[in-house]
Amino acid sequence: MSLYAITVKTIEGATRSLAEFRGQALLIVNVASQCGYTPQYAGLEALYREFRDAGFSVLGFPCNQFGSQEPGSHEEIATFCRTQYDVTFPMFAKVEVNGPAAHPLFRLLKTSRKGLLGTESIKWNFTKFLIDRAGNVIRRYAPSDSPDVIRQDLAAVLARGAQEEQAARDEAAQSRLPRS
Repeated sequence: MSLYAITVKTIEGATRSLAEFRGQALLIVNVASQCGYTPQYAGLEALYREFRDAGFSVLGFPCNQFGSQEPGSHEEIATFCRTQYDVTFPMFAKVEVNGPAAHPLFRLLKTSRKGLLGTESIKWNFTKFLIDRAGNVIRRYAPSDSPDVIRQDLAAVLARGAQEEQAARDEAAQSRLPRS
């Protein structure tokens, strides 16, 4: 299954296709409001604001599977993220990331990039997956990896994507030139 074939629910309840993010680099994160890593929201928002104009989005997926650290309603989660961390990146409905009810998105991410010791299971909130502009899972980051650790990898993914786009434009321009 392709990343872009997956649909998700926004935190407001609307259905959205991940195909809407085609061509962007993404950082997909399972998040929680009452986790020791919750302050990472600030770093995730900073990355989003720094790189969004270059074609990057953070996608936050609340998850209550780890220590019941995301017990609130969707409205409570959205309010918390907005008021405590000024989150403006897209937030989605609560999901399960492990077990038989795991969301298809997280099943795809886990099989694409296994965790420590080759396990597919997500061990805690704030596990992060970096996706390139073509929808490939580039890297999986541990919950303890701060968003600052991701900055260099993200810059490389965005630069590579920009170079590929320029090469495609150059090739298209060359094909329109008259042949001598």
